[in-house]
Amino acid sequence: MSLYLGCPVWSFKGWVGNFYPKGTKPADFLREYARRLNTIEGNTTFYATPAPKTLEAWVESTPESFRFCLKIPKAISHNGTLVDYIERARGFLDAMRPLASWLGPMFLQLPPGYSPRLMPDLAKFLDAFPRDIRLGVEVRHLDWFEDEHRNALNKLLSDQNMARVVIDTRPIRNLAGDEFIKGSAYESLLEARERKPNVPVFEEVTADFTFLRFIGHPEMSHNQPWMREWTPRIADQLSAGRDAFAFCHSPDNFLAPFIAKEFHGQISSRIKIAPLAWDDLETPGEPHQPALF
Repeated sequence: MSLYLGCPVWSFKGWVGNFYPKGTKPADFLREYARRLNTIEGNTTFYATPAPKTLEAWVESTPESFRFCLKIPKAISHNGTLVDYIERARGFLDAMRPLASWLGPMFLQLPPGYSPRLMPDLAKFLDAFPRDIRLGVEVRHLDWFEDEHRNALNKLLSDQNMARVVIDTRPIRNLAGDEFIKGSAYESLLEARERKPNVPVFEEVTADFTFLRFIGHPEMSHNQPWMREWTPRIADQLSAGRDAFAFCHSPDNFLAPFIAKEFHGQISSRIKIAPLAWDDLETPGEPHQPALF
């Protein structure tokens, strides 16, 4: 069992001087990121397929223990029925295979309009998905969270040893934090509330790994109630021998790596896990959110 903690991006200039050392150049962002965290949510593949040279650069910049968890391209997941794009999906997977052991679980994010009435389509697509690549599936249509459809989807994924991706946006729905951050990350928080799905949160275990997307509040203290809820759950999954992937977001990305580090600290207080490489590095400084106005 292994715990993988990461963010949705590595190219964020706002981390220079706090998460990254002062003076870090963009060309070195991935290398510095991988010295601190051990996975990345690869959202770039949602929009474009990386060139072979790009994959080579990713591998050269990261240790073999690092995992790239890539999103299935939008041209496959958001273009109607999935069965029409099985061959395109296979082509994408083949293009990503040069990552070898660096390739972590991929994830299929389905659009809000993809409802349970398309379950047969989803089942055919998943049945055609290669078994040597792990996959997580994120649904957003609210009907998937009703008991009948929730249970049916969980069974489908369990039969395929695929994870049901859990997205937890509760921290950014905490209106009590609005006044606290006004004048700094407030606008990005409002934008995140509009963009991110407001769906029910369940602890779904359908595979030999779990996949959590935690959408954190820009102020760390407002994340604590939900982090304390997830900490024992993740610890239990690790104790059961499952790998756990947790991707930490924040509305403007600024706090995301620090949320990941806080998760590690809380989980390591419950179960013996490998230390973060970040712990052995000199910290440039405390996360200080610059004012936007």
